[in-house]
Amino acid sequence: MVAGVNVESIERATLAAVPPDALEELPGWLLALDRGTVGRARSAVPLHHGVQDPSVLPRIEAAYQAYGLPAVLRLPIETPGFETLTEALRQRGYVPSRPTQVMCADPATVAANGRPEAVQISPTPGDDWARVYLGEGFDPVDGQSRVRLLRRARDAVYVSLRLAQDLPGGEAGDVAAVGSGCFAEGWMGVHGMRTRPRFRGHGFARQLMAAMGAEAVQRGVTRTFLQVEAENYLARSLYARVGFSPAWLYVYWQRPGADALLK
Repeated sequence: MVAGVNVESIERATLAAVPPDALEELPGWLLALDRGTVGRARSAVPLHHGVQDPSVLPRIEAAYQAYGLPAVLRLPIETPGFETLTEALRQRGYVPSRPTQVMCADPATVAANGRPEAVQISPTPGDDWARVYLGEGFDPVDGQSRVRLLRRARDAVYVSLRLAQDLPGGEAGDVAAVGSGCFAEGWMGVHGMRTRPRFRGHGFARQLMAAMGAEAVQRGVTRTFLQVEAENYLARSLYARVGFSPAWLYVYWQRPGADALLK
């Protein structure tokens, strides 16, 4: 884990960026309850990394059952203290999936690795921004869910990069890539990074990251984080090149077949 990272602040900042329909708390846990596809907005997560008591499981399951959802837990791996809890989950029929990497950086470093002046920044998400998530190459159901949640963030910026010139499949002025940065708990969380498939390979994601990094610096925020699927090697490589370092790896625990829509 990156030294000095406060787990609770990141987990609370995560849910500030993708606010679920409902949020409950148990001692040491956040229970995000949402009927969309975004896993972070519909899973229970511990607020500290240390020895976990499996006796909390029935209370977590009851909360999700009351909301009409299957229980899903988002737990770190390769982290001491979770062995008893994960064994209890296995005994109850849960299996892990979708390993995801949390990464952290200094926004000033991120800002220095691109040209933020090429990016449009808005305090509100426009229709052109939202359409990227619903366009060709992306799951429209998942896109609608992500747009719905990202629009709920209370203190966020929404970034868009438009083509400066015609490219195959697009004209100057078309939105090629989007993302959002949410400010909460002393962090800027980077979320919803999307580049339209036909425009990948032009460094647009780097420019979006630089713009959000510059915005964080302007606000005096000195910490930024993101979460990326572990198997997305291209994205992880990009984030590492602009200054992000691994903090911890987590997986989703749920019973097989309980929810095929989990994203």
